[in-house]
Amino acid sequence: MSSLLESFCDGSVACVAGEAAAADMPWNAHPAFSGVALKHLVPGRDTGGRFSLHLVRVEGGCALSEHAHAENWELHEVIEGEGVCHFAGRSVDYAPGVCGVLPAGVAHEVQAGPRGLCLLAVFTPALL
Repeated sequence: MSSLLESFCDGSVACVAGEAAAADMPWNAHPAFSGVALKHLVPGRDTGGRFSLHLVRVEGGCALSEHAHAENWELHEVIEGEGVCHFAGRSVDYAPGVCGVLPAGVAHEVQAGPRGLCLLAVFTPALL
C-alpha cells in the first residue's frame, strides 16, 4: 500500500480547464532553506492569484527557519513524518492529521523530525 505522500505525488490536480498529473510536476529546491523542496501543485496563475497549493518536503533534521508571509495566510496539513511548528509563542507537534493555520504576518518556523516531514500547504492569496 502506498503512503499518502506517494498518492499525492502520483495523483492529479483537476480543475475547470483540465487535469494535470502531479508526477509531471518537478520538486524544486527551496531558494532559502536547505533540505526543503516544493512541488507547486496549483500556482496562483491558475487561480487568479486567490490561492496556491504546494507539497512541502522537509528532510530529517532540516527546517524552514523563522519567517513570515506579510500578505498570505497559510494552512499546513501534515501528510507524512513528524516535526514541530513554532508560532505565536506556541510549539505544535506536527504529525499526520494535524493542521496548522498561520495568519498573515505571523512569524513561524517548521522543524522536521529525524524521519522528515511533508506538508500540503495552501496560501491565500497565492504565494507564487
